[in-house]
Amino acid sequence: MSTEDSTPFYKSDHCSLFTDHCSLFTDHCSLFTDHDPWAMLRGYEPLSLCDWPGKVTAVLFFGGCNLRCPTCHNARLAWEPQSLPPLDAGEVLKKIDQDKTWLDGLVITGGEPTILPELEQVLNRLKSFNLPLKLDTNGLRPDVVKLVLEKDLARVIAVDVKGPWDKYPQLTGNKVSSQKAQECLEAIFDMAIKYPHCFMFRCTKVPDLTEDDLQIVRSYLPQGFSLKEQAYIEPNI
Repeated sequence: MSTEDSTPFYKSDHCSLFTDHCSLFTDHCSLFTDHDPWAMLRGYEPLSLCDWPGKVTAVLFFGGCNLRCPTCHNARLAWEPQSLPPLDAGEVLKKIDQDKTWLDGLVITGGEPTILPELEQVLNRLKSFNLPLKLDTNGLRPDVVKLVLEKDLARVIAVDVKGPWDKYPQLTGNKVSSQKAQECLEAIFDMAIKYPHCFMFRCTKVPDLTEDDLQIVRSYLPQGFSLKEQAYIEPNI
């Protein structure tokens, strides 16, 4: 890939609007001082072979997250996006336009992109390139995921299931209760039954998870879905 472009692309180490839930997840709400979601664009990977199985993609990384997972491999992007320089969204979109003839799709990830204000605006803009979109999420904003599905804003939604419900507080830095995690993810699973071709489910094998835990997570999934197990990557702080 040419390095002649002047845009300062931030590359992650992995080969990885709605306000009604702000009372549950308060830390991320202060990140957004205006309603421009592009202001939180902190990374762009122009070429990835592993973020969407079988596809050559470009990946957009948006800062901020509603969780505080102690094993997060991109903690700075998730927790302290202000410490990373914002990218020029215009330059990134220009780059996508230049590369769209050989790209198979675009991946929108974070952080946690479903906490972005006006996420719909971002997805609609990216859809204008006539490339399929994949949205990565922790599944804890089912209202946002529902909107994305109903408005056909993404081809695939990849949901990270952190572990068994009773381990969610431990796995997320006490940012979500077991009950709330179960409620949100079961809403996601119901959507997957309705839109079976739009979902994939993943679980990262962090040190606190056992093989029994992974089996429990598999048992949560709707019939016909498999769990993609992801290798654990040491935190990048």
